[in-house]
Amino acid sequence: MRIDLTGKTALVTGSSSGIGLAIARGLAGCGASVVITGRDRGRLEAAAATVDGDVRAVAGDVTTDAGHADLVAAVPHVDVLVNNLGIFGSADPLQISDDEWRRYFETNVLTAVRLTRHYLPGMTANGWGRVLYTSSDSAVVTPAEMIHYGVSKTALLGVHRGFAKAAAGTGVTVNSVLAGPTHTGGVEDFVRELVGDGPWEEAQREFMTRFRPQSLLQRLIEPEEIANMVCYLASPLASATTGAAVRVDGGYVDAILP
Repeated sequence: MRIDLTGKTALVTGSSSGIGLAIARGLAGCGASVVITGRDRGRLEAAAATVDGDVRAVAGDVTTDAGHADLVAAVPHVDVLVNNLGIFGSADPLQISDDEWRRYFETNVLTAVRLTRHYLPGMTANGWGRVLYTSSDSAVVTPAEMIHYGVSKTALLGVHRGFAKAAAGTGVTVNSVLAGPTHTGGVEDFVRELVGDGPWEEAQREFMTRFRPQSLLQRLIEPEEIANMVCYLASPLASATTGAAVRVDGGYVDAILP
């Protein structure tokens, strides 16, 4: 199989590092013209320099009304929308404030809803498009130390399923990717927060043993492994997959169905 996205424009939110940047690189490698986004212009431009292909950086905070308006003005139409932007962190469940719950919901869910609402009509009018959401194993197996994050990712599954129904029969597919524990800079900090300092391989092993023992992979997933699935779902090859939560979780979710 050859994934060819030549002539397609793809927008990846939260793409100055980690999974988002890996997805941007993967899509560009498949021939897409890729737009990456992030709040820090310097970091974003440095990230763009690492993408081999047609890439454009649009800086701004898309969690705000002004940032959203600036992005859609700069990029009025896309063929592939990857809603990757998200925040995470650990917290005592009984100490999470209402404001923090709102921040997680507005960042992880409403930003994706707004962008889908803007770009989906153009895709359906053209008879082709791909809308993707980076969800998480935490959407299904809610971690006690980050329930606000887990619940926001659960919400995304309902969002993608609803928009998939809205796009039924149009040639546009809408899916989520359930990413398992993934090796990013932010996750390294999170692991250190939970298990302390020490050699990275030992810290990673302790984290997986203590906090993610269900993993069948028994290691952190690399961002490129998530990106591979996103590139497939963004391609014409995945034309019969829609309304689905596709797992790239290293077997973390204990289920025999996707």
